[in-house]
Amino acid sequence: MAKANEPKKKGRIREYFKNVRLELRKVIWPNREELISYTWAVVLICAVCAVGFWAVDSLCAIGLQKLLGITISM
Repeated sequence: MAKANEPKKKGRIREYFKNVRLELRKVIWPNREELISYTWAVVLICAVCAVGFWAVDSLCAIGLQKLLGITISM
């Protein structure tokens, strides 16, 4: 039974990669300036989110310390 499915599987895999190649040819790749611009945007957004998460985490920790009367050593 496994040998009967093998040719079909090979044909499907070959067709899959053929379609992947065709789709990749349709992609409009960014030029160098766009890529640098997008990279800086991602770095900036990640930094802003990191600072935001740190601030919320710090506020929650301070709130819990006040509420529970405990200290957290860092």
